[in-house]
Order: sequence, then C-alpha cells, then structure tokens
Amino acid sequence: AQPPGTSEKQGAAMDHHYDPQQTNDYMQPEEDWDRDLLLDPAWEKQQRKTFTAWCNSHLRKAGTQIENIEEDFRDGLKLMLLLEVISGERLAKPERGKMRVHKISNVNKALDFIASKGVKLVSIGAEEIVDGNVKMTLGMIWTIILRFAIQDISVEETSAKEGLLLWCQRKTAPYKNVNIQNFHIRCLFATFNNLVTKKFFLTDIVGTARPDEKAIMTYVSSFYHAFSGAQKAETAANRICKVLAVNQENEQLMEDYEKLASDLLEWIRRTIPWLENRAPENTMQAMQQKLEDFRDYRRLHKPPKVQEKCQLEINFNTLQTKLRLSNRPAFMPSEGKMVSDINNAWGGLEQAEKGYEEWLLNEIRRLERLDHLAEKFRQKASIHESWTDGKEAMLQQKDYETATLSEIKALLKKHEAFESDLAAHQDRVEQIAAIAQELKYGTPRTEKLLETIDQLYLEYAKRAAPFNNWMEGAMEDLQDTFIVHTIEEIQGLTTAHEQFKATLPDADKERQAILGIHNEVSKIVQTYHVNMAGTNPYTTITPQEINGKWEHVRQLVPRRDQALMEEHARQQQNERLRKQFGAQANVIGPWIQTKMEEIGRISIEMHGTLEDQLNHLRQYEKSIVNYKPKIDQLEGDHQQIQEALIFDNKHTNYTMEHIRVGWEQLLTTIARTINEVENQILTRDAKGISQEQMNEFRASFNHFDRKKTGMMDCEDFRACLISMGYNMGEAEFARIMSIVDPNRMGVVTFQAFIDFMSRETADTDTADQVMASFKILAGDKNYITVDELRRELPPDQAEYCIARMAPYNGRDAVPGALDYMSFSTALYGESDL
Repeated sequence: AQPPGTSEKQGAAMDHHYDPQQTNDYMQPEEDWDRDLLLDPAWEKQQRKTFTAWCNSHLRKAGTQIENIEEDFRDGLKLMLLLEVISGERLAKPERGKMRVHKISNVNKALDFIASKGVKLVSIGAEEIVDGNVKMTLGMIWTIILRFAIQDISVEETSAKEGLLLWCQRKTAPYKNVNIQNFHIRCLFATFNNLVTKKFFLTDIVGTARPDEKAIMTYVSSFYHAFSGAQKAETAANRICKVLAVNQENEQLMEDYEKLASDLLEWIRRTIPWLENRAPENTMQAMQQKLEDFRDYRRLHKPPKVQEKCQLEINFNTLQTKLRLSNRPAFMPSEGKMVSDINNAWGGLEQAEKGYEEWLLNEIRRLERLDHLAEKFRQKASIHESWTDGKEAMLQQKDYETATLSEIKALLKKHEAFESDLAAHQDRVEQIAAIAQELKYGTPRTEKLLETIDQLYLEYAKRAAPFNNWMEGAMEDLQDTFIVHTIEEIQGLTTAHEQFKATLPDADKERQAILGIHNEVSKIVQTYHVNMAGTNPYTTITPQEINGKWEHVRQLVPRRDQALMEEHARQQQNERLRKQFGAQANVIGPWIQTKMEEIGRISIEMHGTLEDQLNHLRQYEKSIVNYKPKIDQLEGDHQQIQEALIFDNKHTNYTMEHIRVGWEQLLTTIARTINEVENQILTRDAKGISQEQMNEFRASFNHFDRKKTGMMDCEDFRACLISMGYNMGEAEFARIMSIVDPNRMGVVTFQAFIDFMSRETADTDTADQVMASFKILAGDKNYITVDELRRELPPDQAEYCIARMAPYNGRDAVPGALDYMSFSTALYGESDL
C-alpha cells in the first residue's frame, strides 16, 4: 500500500511518522522518512479533503469549521478546540496573542495533550505546524484520527485496522459481488454510500486506481462511528422503551388497583348501613321480605364482591412482585386503600351481616309470637265478653229495694251463686268482682222460701258454674294456637290432648248429673203446682247453654286432632329438612377443610417444578369450582329451613354461615396460592433461579417453618439465616426484616424469602442506566428536547415522557428542553410520577 514511486522502506518510514505508538500494530516502524519525497500529489489531495471533512464534522459541534487545513490550524486555537471536542476534556487555557510565540505555545499545548494520551509523536514539531507545513499538518491530523477515531475500534478482539476491516466485511456481507479484503478497493465507496443517507465520498477518490488508504480509513471510521452511534442510540432507545413499558404497565396496574379498591370500599360503605338498619317492621310479611332481600344479597350481590376482593389481593401481590423484579419501589396505595384497609372494611361488613341475619330471625320469631298472642287474646276476649254479657247490668239493678223478704232471700242466694261463678273468672274480671262485692255488702239477709226448690236451684248453680267454666276452658284450649319447632314439642301437645280426651266420659257424667238436678226441679213444680217466679235465681247458666257448649267441645276435639296431626306432619318435614341439610353439611364442611389442608401442602411441598405445582393447583381450583353446585344446593336447603322457621339442627355442628365463610376462604386461598406460585415463577425467571435453587429455598423454608403455617416468624427466620452462614447483629437483622416484612407483621412469607435470597442476582435496569440511555439520545446534553423524544421513541412513550418530564432549568437550556435526569431518578424512586 505504497504511493507510486516510493520504496517499501520509504513507505514504512512514512507510516511510522504518522502512527502513534499504540496503533503501529499494523505498520512496522523503520527509520525516519523524507518529508519532501513521500506524498503522491493525488494522495495528498485526497487526504486534505478527507481530513478537512473529518475535522469539520467535529468542529461544527462547537459552532465553527476550517477551510484550509494547513492554514486554519497555524495559531493552534482551532486545533486545541478540535481536541477538546473529540476528547470531551478541557485543555490548558490558550494564548490569545497574534505573535508567533503565542501560536507555537498553543500548538505545543495541543501536541502535549496528544502525547498525554500515550501517543508518541515522531518528527512533528510545533514550528512546522505554525509555518503551515502541509505534510506535517496532515501527519498530525492522521495521528489524531488514529488515536481518537480508530484506535479503540475492535471487533472480536482484533487490532484497530483489522477490526475496522472486519466491520466493513460484516456490513457489506449482504451485498452481492462485494468482497472487501483491504482499504484500497473502490467498490467499498459505492457500498457505503448505499449504507448511509449522506453521500460524501469524493469523486477523485473513486477515480483513483489505488485510493489513499488513510483517507479511506478515515471515511470508514466515520461510517463506523456513525453506525456505532446509531446502534448505541437504538440500544438506548430500546432500554428506555423497555423501562417505560414496565412503568406504564405498572402504572396501569396501580390505577386498576385504586379503582377496584375504591369501588369495593364504596360498595361496602353503602352496604353496611343497610345491614346495620334494625328498624323493625310491624308485619310478618314485611319482615319476610327483608329476609328475602337478605337472601338475594347473599346469593346474588355478595359473591361477585368476594371475587373482586380476592382479585384485588392477587393484583396487589402481582404488582408488588413486578415492582421488586424491575427494581422499582413498592406500591403504596392511596390512604385508606391498603389491602389491610380492605380486609378491615370487609370484616366490618361481615360483622354487620352476621348481626343483621340474627336480628332478622329474632324479629321474625318475635312477630310470630305476637301474632300468636294476638290470636289468643281475641279468643279469650270473645269468651270473656260472652260471659260478661248482661251481668254488669244485672248487678247494678236495685230490685232489692222493693222486694219482699222471700224475694230478697232469693236475691241473696242468687248473688252467692254468682259469686261462686265469679271466682272462677276472677283473673279476667277484677272489676266485675269489685262490683259484686259492693252488691254483696249492700243486701240484707232474709229468711228462706220454698226451701227444697231453692236448695236444688242452688246446687244446680254451684255445679253448673264450674262445669261451664271447665267447658269454656276446654273450648279455649282446643282452639288455642301453638308454636312448636321440634317433633318432641308436637308430641308433647298430642299427649296432652289425648289425656284431655280421656277425661271426656267423666265430664259427660257430670253434665248429665247437672241436667238431672234441673229436671228434678221441673218435676217438683209440675207435681206440686208451685208458682215459680222466673228461672233459677242463682245462675244464668241454662241447661240449653250447657248442652250447646258441650256439643261445641265435642266438635272441637276432632278439629284439634286434625291440627295436631298436620303440625306433626310439618315437624316431620322439618326434621327431614334438618337431616337433609345436616347430611350435606357434614360432607361439605370436612371437604372444605380437607381442600384447605391439601392446598397448604401443595404450596409448601417440592413435588416437581413450580409449573407442576401451578398445574396441580389449577386442577384443584377446577375441582373446587365444579363443587359449587353442591354449595348452591345446600343454600337451597338452608332457604327451605329458614322459610320453615327452623332455628336449630341437632344433626350437624355446621351452620350455613360456617359453610359460606369456609367456601369463601377456600376460593380466596386457592386463588391466592395460585398467584403466589405465579409470582414465584416470575421471580425465578426474572432472577435466573434454577429449579434446584428453588427447591433448596423451599427445603430451607419448610425446615424452619416450624409451625407449618406457610410463614416463618422472626426467630425461625433468624435461625434460617444463621444456618446459611449469615452472621449478623441486631441492627443488620432489623434491616433485613424491614425488607422481607415491610408491613411489620412479624412473619416472613415464602415469596418474601425467595425475593431476599435472590434480589442481588437480578439483572434489572437502574436509574443510572436509564439516565445514560437518555444522555445518548440527547447527544451528550444534560437535557433532551421534545423533538428528540418524538424522533427517538414510539409516539405513546414519547408523549408519556413529555407529559411527565419537568422543564430543564440549566444555563444551557433551549426552548423545549426537558430534565431527563430527575425523570430517570423518579422512575425508580417514586411510583406516582
């Protein structure tokens, strides 16, 4: 690769003078070269144009450029500026004078800086640069190009020149008929013109048989850095896009959680006052409607909310896992919307619900009792009114004032008989007794008349009154309503009724004896033609009334038989319902408990991979969901029991409330456990944990989970850490506990344990990495513009950044400048940008 007319020795010498020490791996140094004989005019022309273009590509960043490479560097000012731009460092303060000594000083500062970078300059002096020596100036620029544009190029650990050549070969590999072996092939120009937008290859290079290698390498290095810069920008944009995508997904999950939490809390807030409303209704029908509304709540309205609550916990746990895996701070919901707040509100809901159901049932019992008492009152009142009809008027008569002695005696005996009748009704007629007392003490005693008939009348009255009362009591009892809740209670009523029926023959004999007394009076009157003034003066109870009531008692007995028999059948049906409910509940209750235990075992045992556990749990979930019809059937039986007003069940210890709570806990537990395993898979995959490591983690956790609750307490966790070689004091242990138990519950879950065990091995992005990526897109500026964001990022992510980035307030700010540094920090330091 020598210019025409130069020897190998001269060419090697020329290369030596242009090369720094670090880049002579492809050009072996020999003796010094003759500056006047080396450069071919065509090659010199190529180098001037190429090196000028290269210098200007950097000087434009500082707002200037050169026109003549040997003239514009003579004062050393632009040379020092060029080195500052390409190195990113500050050089010594330049001399501003116009004298030669000032120019030499500036050029020497530039050459000293080049030498400080490990470059050995040979035969290049400041005077020659100041004098405008074109060959020495080109040699110096080539040295700068080698050091700052070519030296660091390395592909697959090759040297600079070989690495650059290998890079060319790879970039041109897709093109047919292109086979680059060195830096003299002209097809390289056209190929690279096609690879970039701007075509700046010179026509005199294309037209040269053997183009200058240094000019070509300079151009190719520019291509390399352009491609490399584009690659870096693409990598930076990809990193930012990935980070933003994670943040956008996490923010969406946060918004979803907040909305779901708000909706659920609002529903609870609306529902609790309804459940706490204890305003009683006045009718059984209204209370039954309340009970039906409550059943609709349990059957239709609450189950979706149970599912929402479970999903809320799952979403929260998944979000926290994703935040940990992406090196983000934990999510802190709005005040009052923590999972613990939801659980507390839910506990209040269930407490109100339990109290409401108990109140409903008690109110229904109370109204049932009131209805029963009202019916009893109506019956007793009717009997009492029938008995008292006309008696008060009779007692208030003053017929004794004009009566004869015999009539007064008759009135007195009649009053005595009435008193006997009144005593039997004393509890009902306290006021009547008072009136009777007044009559008794206001009537003087007289002698008897018609002793025999009078004694018969008196005996009739004395026996008729209690028998009449007995019949009235029997009618009252036979018509009495009853409330029973068990077979035993109805059997007790039936036994009492049978005992009553056994007394009827004796009662009938008493009835006939009383009627016989009345018949004896009639016989005496007919026999002796006694003139009787009216009826029996001692009682108003007539034989016809006795017979009528007796016939009524005889009719009521079979009706009571029928009512007791129907109630017995109803209680038999109730007992069948109890047994049916008990039989199912005694199966469902243990089944739920067994499933809970099996889920717990699956979540802590190490049978197969996490995917195996997940599949196993999902099969369990499917079997649990398929069991739902049995729960619904039990709910139907429970509704029949409530409608039948059955309040106890000796055939089972499980209530419907027990089954409901157990079922809801089972659904929540299986969903939560599945979510925990899913999060373990997320953690494992994100942190590169092998199945063997996961098994080791599980084995250690299980061993120190002494209570087998699926959680380690503080002392168990400390023992676990010590067993793994951790030697820590109280402060260090407290720090670790703050990581694994941020809510200070005093326990460590398996998820928190594996997070701790593997957190330092995670390959996650950091705020510094994201900041560095933004810096690349911003072209090394401390800010990035709106236009740059929209050019480098997809539209949605660009607008995401623009909406959240604060304006940049630095002294070098331009319109539309945004602060990507604080934004990058916020991505990892704050969850609510």
